[in-house]
Amino acid sequence: MSKVGILVGSPRKNGNTEVLVNYFCKGLKENNNEIDIISIRDWKINPCLGCNCCFSNGGVCIQKDRMNELYKRLQSSDIIVIASPVYFYGISAQLKCIIDRFHNPIRNTFKVKKMAIISVAGDTRQCIFNSIKNQYEDLLKYFNLENLGEIFVYGVRHMNEISEHKDELQKAFELGKSIK
Repeated sequence: MSKVGILVGSPRKNGNTEVLVNYFCKGLKENNNEIDIISIRDWKINPCLGCNCCFSNGGVCIQKDRMNELYKRLQSSDIIVIASPVYFYGISAQLKCIIDRFHNPIRNTFKVKKMAIISVAGDTRQCIFNSIKNQYEDLLKYFNLENLGEIFVYGVRHMNEISEHKDELQKAFELGKSIK
């Protein structure tokens, strides 16, 4: 059994990304994993200032947003899952703010050893996920994390259109089920 922290970067409630995450979570529940879904739309997180104050402040960011609370929630996760829609060749701006805020020494206190990514795009061109894949691979290398899997779904533009992609929903379920 693992504790899985899922960062859902979609600003839309019940959007395609969230539906895909729900299938993933159904699989996670098969093995009684502990699930902590963090929907970014519910959090006020500012972009990193690059001031480096956190390096002399014991990892405490000087910004008065909810990021310090988010660090605490993620510290105890064994696995982190990044889930994001793609609007223009990258993860959502909301999620990018959070990833940039890992420029903080507190990240060294995290016990996470594994990561997965789930992403949905309206575009059908294979290149739509290239920059996300590159950034994800760099995160894995930088933090020396095991890649648990990647789900990339093309051609999902409209609300609830993901429900027509039964194979991808099943892949998300199976990925979740594979985690113990």
